[in-house]
Amino acid sequence: MTTLYPIGDVARRTGLSVSAIRFYADENVVPPTSHTDGGYRLYDVEAVARLELVRTLRDLGASLEDVRRLLADETSLHDLATTHLVIVERQLRHLKARRAVLRTIVGQGGGARQAALMHALVSMSDEERERLLDDFWNEVTDGLTVHPSFVEHLHRLRPVLPEEPETEQLQAWIELADMVQDKGFRREMREFFHAGLTSPQALTVTSPEMAARVEAHRLIEIEAHEAERAGVAPDSERGRDIAARMLDSIAGLTTAVTGTPAEPAEVKRALSEPDPVVDEVARQAVARFGDLLDRYFALMATISGTPVPDPEDTGASEPWIAAAMTAI
Repeated sequence: MTTLYPIGDVARRTGLSVSAIRFYADENVVPPTSHTDGGYRLYDVEAVARLELVRTLRDLGASLEDVRRLLADETSLHDLATTHLVIVERQLRHLKARRAVLRTIVGQGGGARQAALMHALVSMSDEERERLLDDFWNEVTDGLTVHPSFVEHLHRLRPVLPEEPETEQLQAWIELADMVQDKGFRREMREFFHAGLTSPQALTVTSPEMAARVEAHRLIEIEAHEAERAGVAPDSERGRDIAARMLDSIAGLTTAVTGTPAEPAEVKRALSEPDPVVDEVARQAVARFGDLLDRYFALMATISGTPVPDPEDTGASEPWIAAAMTAI
């Protein structure tokens, strides 16, 4: 004999209220199995199981029509779950975006206008983010007489926001997007590149061939830094080898830029006995570049989920290089 449960027992078993069970019955979603002589609704085990499924689906955001179609075998549970998974993930992304905006406001303050701006920035589509950064680099590089590949390289200096970013990544994107829209930052960046790339050698300096030379030299600088950090003596065999390759690299770079063969002895002297005036000018140029772009690169790394670059972790110290040059 089939066991039948009164509506009160069904409510306790399913966690639904009596009124909700009556509603689903009236909507013909899960009708009662039978009625008592007094008209009270009774439910068998199958009906109770269907009501438990209804509760689960409704908790997950399924509409009444979705539930009705599933119970009527007009759709599968897999298809319904797939559809609602997309909805839930979209809602989750929106909630994360809101959390990022709220945390930024709590941390930085600001009024309603700034809050609206932050929400607009974090809610941008991938295409809108790409367009914003393209506009930034287009303005910065407009009118530069450089190799086209150099402009393409600058345009590639952009973060990749993952599909499911963490709050920290969204906050970093808010800051970066705000930065590249700032007129003052755009003006400084434009002035920096235009001031540094106005010489007749600009096309040569920004060519792919020069970029390859610079990258090869950067790797030698990193090797020298790692050697110094590992305690390698500058006058050791390895120290002298690094110094010799660095000397050849700098001589090659100088020759490529000036068009005149660089004298290795002169390059060695410059590295062994740095000119304080020249050194200070170079330091100021690097410092200005760092002031402008270090934060940009740090935000880019945070957004993309890659290690934040350390501006100090780029090369060996001047004394180590000078000692290594003296030893060869």
